[in-house]
Amino acid sequence: MNEPVSEPVGELELVHAFTGPMPTGVSVSHTGRIFVNFPRWGDEVPATVVELRDGREVPFPDEAWNQPSGDDDAGAFVSVQNIVVDPVDRLWVLDTGSPMFQPTRPGGPKLVRVDLDGNTVAQVITFPPDVALPTTYLNDVRFDLRRGEAGIAYITDSAIAGPNGIIVVDLATGASWRRLHDHPSTKAEPLSDFRPVVEGRPFLQRPADGPPEPVTIGSDGIAISADGTRLYYCALASRRWYSVATDALADASLSEDEVAATVLPEGDKGGGSDGLETDDAGRIYLTSYEQNAVLRRRPDGEYETVVHDPRLLWPDTMFVATDGYLYLTANQLHRQANYQRGRDLRRKPYALFRTRIDAGPVLLR
Repeated sequence: MNEPVSEPVGELELVHAFTGPMPTGVSVSHTGRIFVNFPRWGDEVPATVVELRDGREVPFPDEAWNQPSGDDDAGAFVSVQNIVVDPVDRLWVLDTGSPMFQPTRPGGPKLVRVDLDGNTVAQVITFPPDVALPTTYLNDVRFDLRRGEAGIAYITDSAIAGPNGIIVVDLATGASWRRLHDHPSTKAEPLSDFRPVVEGRPFLQRPADGPPEPVTIGSDGIAISADGTRLYYCALASRRWYSVATDALADASLSEDEVAATVLPEGDKGGGSDGLETDDAGRIYLTSYEQNAVLRRRPDGEYETVVHDPRLLWPDTMFVATDGYLYLTANQLHRQANYQRGRDLRRKPYALFRTRIDAGPVLLR
């Protein structure tokens, strides 16, 4: 007799299976080129950024950029957490400068622009030590190229044991500043308010020796509204999410209190999220690592399930491409040894999926 089981929702297409290190970020160019990154979290990582070419993972833009001389090397990728193709089809690489979540040093944390027509590095933006703090972990980035001379980038600082917040970057000058510095909306919620459950088990830091502790990862997922007026963000360890006015973030003359006054609570999203994303139809996508799912909030405020599938073991980063698909990685993050009493329970391969959404990316240009 066939007993009832949880039914999948939507259709997932496997794009690529990873048999090496675990991936986090994915991005797709306007011409269909696919890029993926692998942070240096303990796996052997031959290249922290690759392009998928004919099923192969090819170091991008080349081998040299994937071989740093140290954690403060401004001329090579140290440990990349995310990559994003911008509205005019350039690839931006967000380098944490923090392998194994080690304290950062100036030169390591950076935002690097690679022009895809020649696969050449065209701009490197490093951060002063009062912006990228020793505790900073650069997590994800979104762009509005209409602001200023060359546009503005917004980056989440998801520090595990330090101030969280949003970093704003003027792409013309390379100037950067912190916003919502350790604001309550950017912080992980305490275990008394948020007790995540993944694969039926409480999701906690579980060292091989010692008692379990709550996960403390702060502002992580980030997405910009279709009209560019609001920036959405969420702590990884929370079911709540927030938005803030981009006019306030981009105005370096405003006080912290003036910026914070524009923060709006967006409510309970039904599960913990790693990634956020938006499309040009005004919908906001939220991964749900507790539910093996991707949800989205429609412009009318209703939530709907895009996909729910047992293969979505920790859906991480999403990217809406110009081909009408939502791409996303599933990397079993919760099965890493630091969450499983020192035992690595991940089972390869990790996956890159896509699902058709019949909408395009937000292109603020």
